[in-house]
Amino acid sequence: MQKQRTGDLKLIQELNRSIILDTIRKNEPISRSEIAKLINISPTTVTSAVSDLISEGLVFEDGVGTSSGGRKPVLLRFNPNTHSIIGVSVTNTYIKIADMNLEGEILRKEVHSTNQLKGNAIIQFILSVIEGFLVGKSDVEYCQGISIITPGIVDAEKGVILHNVKLNLYNVPLKELIEERTNLPAFLDNDANAFVLAENYFGLFSRFNDLLYITIGEGVGSGLMVNGSIYRGFLGSSGEIGHTTVVDGGIKCSCGNSGCLENYVNWPAIYSKIVTAIITRNKDTIIKEMVLGDLTKLSPAIFVEAVNQQDDLAKEIMEDILKYLSIAITNAIHLFNPEVIILSGEIIQDNPLLVESINEQVVAKVIPTLKEKVNIQSTSLGIEFELLGAAALILHGKFKFQM
Repeated sequence: MQKQRTGDLKLIQELNRSIILDTIRKNEPISRSEIAKLINISPTTVTSAVSDLISEGLVFEDGVGTSSGGRKPVLLRFNPNTHSIIGVSVTNTYIKIADMNLEGEILRKEVHSTNQLKGNAIIQFILSVIEGFLVGKSDVEYCQGISIITPGIVDAEKGVILHNVKLNLYNVPLKELIEERTNLPAFLDNDANAFVLAENYFGLFSRFNDLLYITIGEGVGSGLMVNGSIYRGFLGSSGEIGHTTVVDGGIKCSCGNSGCLENYVNWPAIYSKIVTAIITRNKDTIIKEMVLGDLTKLSPAIFVEAVNQQDDLAKEIMEDILKYLSIAITNAIHLFNPEVIILSGEIIQDNPLLVESINEQVVAKVIPTLKEKVNIQSTSLGIEFELLGAAALILHGKFKFQM
């Protein structure tokens, strides 16, 4: 019984400390007494936690505030630079790795092609990339951990990649492998879940407790926050919106199904449509001039630029994307009723026409009660949303510790 009480006390102390640290970060400069009033925790608890945070270098005293009678209060600030984190984003074609401070500021970054490696070969490559990156880090002792995000089904608690068809990864204990190689704590999660945490931690959507995040890139994934917590589902496979059916008997998917959303809106599908239109239909488009006749140079950014310039082919393909994406989003709204839906990916970046149009199409499809509440926006994280997602895995736990 005593052991149980000790464990409960430790949990409460960690929770209080996390809330206090998050309060300082969001409201700096702030005094100890103001913290106590703001979060309704006893001044003694605040003083004790702040003392620990100062000794760890996470918080420092900076000047004095205005007195309301008696001594002027000492003000506290968050220090994001005394500790660091390593963020790793693994996709089907590249690995991004970065050294970041505790506010997600990138201090050093590398991008490595996966060279079409799969299975054990890609795992060994990931481990070698991380090891090589750590060689160039002089302050490893101040690193809070290594955070890895990847597409596919992930057991975040155990740190295992359960299912990733495109990289041929099944039941891979990546967290354990990294910790054995580096002697640093490792964290692993699905990329879309991490993006939800990043929007909630770094972005402009922290006020929302129920949100759906959809990312469109080489595939299509989503993360769902319900009542302020990531919803993972029974086997950790929630969020596979890319594998919801939007065309009955449509294109065969790598998952074994047919007509999956990602086969109609991901970048490989868009690229294929553009190339086919130019080569087999001799379609007139400014894209040919934009890539200087070399279709291997075609990128999502060029496609988006063509859309913004009202190119007919680009608009035609965009209409296809909107049709299928609006079906999937409408279904998701009817199932989960999120407060906001956030879109990210290179075809979303700098593409206000897509965001505006998808709102219009979804409003036309949802039940009448929800029409005025449809709220679809582009990510607030910018072009480094992947690395911010990786950082959020560690930081969300440190600053937003949840029971």
